[in-house]
Amino acid sequence: MDARQECLEILKEKGINPISSIDFEVNGELHSLSFEWIIDAYTQASAESQLVFLTALKKAIGTNNMGIEKFFEGMGKLILMTHLSKNIEL
Repeated sequence: MDARQECLEILKEKGINPISSIDFEVNGELHSLSFEWIIDAYTQASAESQLVFLTALKKAIGTNNMGIEKFFEGMGKLILMTHLSKNIEL
């Protein structure tokens, strides 16, 4: 099973819908990222990054569903910050 499938399976086992989304406000603009989209973004990275993401998700599960939500909130923020920093014109 690949990292993406394993992440989706973890959500399924916890009764969390992968199309659930988290809203982020950036510069007055609302961005919604689904858990599945965040998983897809991280599982397209290197094998090492995939392993780190999967390991962190497994640790978040140990806390409770709120831990999983916080995990995806943090990962989504990281994606948005990375995207915005790449688009800054100097």
